[in-house]
Amino acid sequence: MRIRGQIGDWPVDLSIELTPEEWAHLSRPVDAASSAESPVPVPAKPLVAAVRDDEPLRAACDLLQAAGQLEGPELLERLEGLTGSFAAAKRLLVRLRHSAQVRVVSQGDAPVYVWDTPAVS
Repeated sequence: MRIRGQIGDWPVDLSIELTPEEWAHLSRPVDAASSAESPVPVPAKPLVAAVRDDEPLRAACDLLQAAGQLEGPELLERLEGLTGSFAAAKRLLVRLRHSAQVRVVSQGDAPVYVWDTPAVS
């Protein structure tokens, strides 16, 4: 099978080669009732792994809470020191950005991450 055309300004020229068995598999009728009853299983993350994944986030929250607020580049640098990895630090920064306890304020050139907890009376 060959597909030619355009996506926006980009030309597309795609060839798909299937064996006769693959074509036969694709042409089989799908039973909607059986496919609805047996969805594709999604591997669950073990609870232990999920708890371990939250440890760096907890440490990042503690760091920001202790500081009160930090500019994005400084926070990224501190998170990199915490995790030992730039990529892991970026992931934590994104998770912090979406946390309910963190407010991101645009000030000047860099965003400011503010630990935002409700005042206790």
